[in-house]
Amino acid sequence: ASAIIKRYVDLGNALNATALNAIGTKYVCLLNATELNMIDSSSLKLASLNPSACSQLTKDILYAKAKRAFSDQHYLPAYYELIEPYLGGAPGVDLRALSKDNVNMNVSTLAKLRRDTLMSLTPSEVQGLLGMNLGDLQKWQNKSPIREWVQMQKQSELDKLHVGLTGGTQEGYINIVTPKYSSPSSASRGTVVMTLHLLPALLTSFLMMSVLS
Repeated sequence: ASAIIKRYVDLGNALNATALNAIGTKYVCLLNATELNMIDSSSLKLASLNPSACSQLTKDILYAKAKRAFSDQHYLPAYYELIEPYLGGAPGVDLRALSKDNVNMNVSTLAKLRRDTLMSLTPSEVQGLLGMNLGDLQKWQNKSPIREWVQMQKQSELDKLHVGLTGGTQEGYINIVTPKYSSPSSASRGTVVMTLHLLPALLTSFLMMSVLS
């Protein structure tokens, strides 16, 4: 499929709506960055794609194009339904704007957001995004990346959602992820000790050679 798409593009054919629908969600992840950037934003208006399973780069590029494609419908109720398949590439500022629009996002969509975007959202913003689906959040609290998002929030703020979320940071505490380093082996410690032990002798030898020269 990837070879066929490449041959199609190399022959000078456009990745228009007809081509995108032929490629479909099944093969859209095969498009490389060059091919993705060849897509005209307006083509997404007539194409049916869902890049949620693609690489982050693919989702980022297609989200930017979808946002331009549907910009004229931004204030219409249908906008969220049009942009929803592409939200995996949305930055935090766009999700915060959506949180004020009563979009009733599914938790499964929330879990597929860019990780940095999800982690930047406050409990109140997540509440605004989920709306009537807020109660489903509790079912996902032990699944990544929702689990990591919960752990980053103050428990007092999570309690305000009244959906039974637990695992947040208690007042007066902060969650710190400490990197794990393997302790030096006994052999390496012995090497360090030996080097330190010989250092004075090595310096003395160096100074003597400098004086004699």
